[in-house]
Amino acid sequence: MGLIVYGAALSPFVRKTRVFLAEKGLDYTLEQVNIFPAPDWFKALSPLKRIPVLRDEEAGPDATLPDSSVICAYLERRKPEPALYPKDNFAYARALWFEEYADSELAGNVGMGIFRPVVVSKLMGKEPDRAAAEKTLTEKLPKYFDYLDKEIGGNAFLVGNAFSIADIAVATQFVNLAHAGYAPDEAKWPNLSRYLKPIHARPSFAACIAEERDVLSKFGF
Repeated sequence: MGLIVYGAALSPFVRKTRVFLAEKGLDYTLEQVNIFPAPDWFKALSPLKRIPVLRDEEAGPDATLPDSSVICAYLERRKPEPALYPKDNFAYARALWFEEYADSELAGNVGMGIFRPVVVSKLMGKEPDRAAAEKTLTEKLPKYFDYLDKEIGGNAFLVGNAFSIADIAVATQFVNLAHAGYAPDEAKWPNLSRYLKPIHARPSFAACIAEERDVLSKFGF
């Protein structure tokens, strides 16, 4: 009886969940699921046909939850320490804001504008569309980098001087950017660049990144 995560390792949302689990010290099993297209059995678990889905066998035979944000909130209640959501009310809300910002706006542009045309295309045996990725990098992503660089300032973390869901949600999107061969320009966004390095070096992130790079290396990345 335990925790099962259904999803694909390269998904930023699956990684977000796996990092959260690792930071909590919770053991789990990753069951790979390809959603292109999603198998029929998976559609019953995830009405929006998105990954990840968490199954908690200890909570009951049908205890499944879709959506990384819902899963992380549940895991925080299930194992409150170490806390990955701020205790202070305003800081808590700020962390949720950064999570939403990363999961929607940042993910949409990194995923659809860079990761999909470069990495997913190559995984599917197609020629990577570097022109589309470069266009996204130069025309769409700078405003997000500007905002994050300003919000981070000289801090090590986004909210409350402590590692939280805000940092997990934001940093996981930049792993996918790196997998495609891109990163924020250190000269233009020094705070963001400085901030990401130790976050990605945390054991929770580093283990996922190493595993994913091993997979990608087999496809010539």
